[in-house]
Amino acid sequence: MLFSMTGYGIAVSRTEEIVVSVELKAVNNRYFKLSLRMSDGYGSLETRIEPLIRNLIERGSVNANIRIRQEKKISDYKISVPVLLSYFEQLVELNSKLGGAEKLSWFLQFCGVKLVRPLPSLDRLVFLPGVVETETGVNRCDEENEKIWNVLEKTLHEALDALQTMRQAEGASMHKDLEINIATLYQLIQNIEQLAPRVAPLYQQKLLERISKVLPEHELTLNNTELLREIAVYADRCDISEETVRFRSHLTQFTDAMLLKESCGRKLDFLTQELLRETNTMGSKANDVDIIKIVVEMKTIIERIREMVQNVE
Repeated sequence: MLFSMTGYGIAVSRTEEIVVSVELKAVNNRYFKLSLRMSDGYGSLETRIEPLIRNLIERGSVNANIRIRQEKKISDYKISVPVLLSYFEQLVELNSKLGGAEKLSWFLQFCGVKLVRPLPSLDRLVFLPGVVETETGVNRCDEENEKIWNVLEKTLHEALDALQTMRQAEGASMHKDLEINIATLYQLIQNIEQLAPRVAPLYQQKLLERISKVLPEHELTLNNTELLREIAVYADRCDISEETVRFRSHLTQFTDAMLLKESCGRKLDFLTQELLRETNTMGSKANDVDIIKIVVEMKTIIERIREMVQNVE
């Protein structure tokens, strides 16, 4: 079964206390690579995410965008007493330097601040930066982190299922197309095998025709032994039987690899390179116009296969 390295999956989970969204995008890559973006304060959960994704995806570049939003409770907020006292002490000191509450009130009004009293009450100071703190992931207890992880894990599985469904659908489409191309290569190699036996006899015929024209002009006689030796050397040099056998073997291995349950992209990529190598050898050895035409067609199909295989996990 083939899986494409390209896919997309998204999932959202909501509870009374938390909302989690997971968005996954996958593209082709020779190796596994994960790029993770996550809401601030949840870094302690990142170490659990990669093993979960890697368990399903062996190759490809995966971009994971995870957003976690918790409903705030009263216990999530904390007033920083030192910061609050610091603000208040600064105002008291400023009041003293300006010569009393009346001058401070006038100064604040001059700055555009309307006050009922010269000094603001504590309830107004809580709006200043740093007075109210919110609990972060560092301050959350292990039990609360585990609750968040349970929701995140469920959402991540749903996004991965959607991603895998898309990758499998695209992989099935590629499987059909690869089967058609492999069947075409089987037919073409059969055509070459039918043409290969005629290469040596055609060479012999052409050689005899040339010799029969040259010998009378120079009053020479034909030495059959040398002629047979030349034909034998040529027949051995242009013999492509080994290449055709290996080519068929690679096609068979390619077909079997596509049916494997585990990742087979690397194996298919290697077999594609071997198919191209055998094709090039056949083209260079078989000195026949019709065979070379078939070789050119085979190389075009193998290149098409290579492009698809590069996106197979």
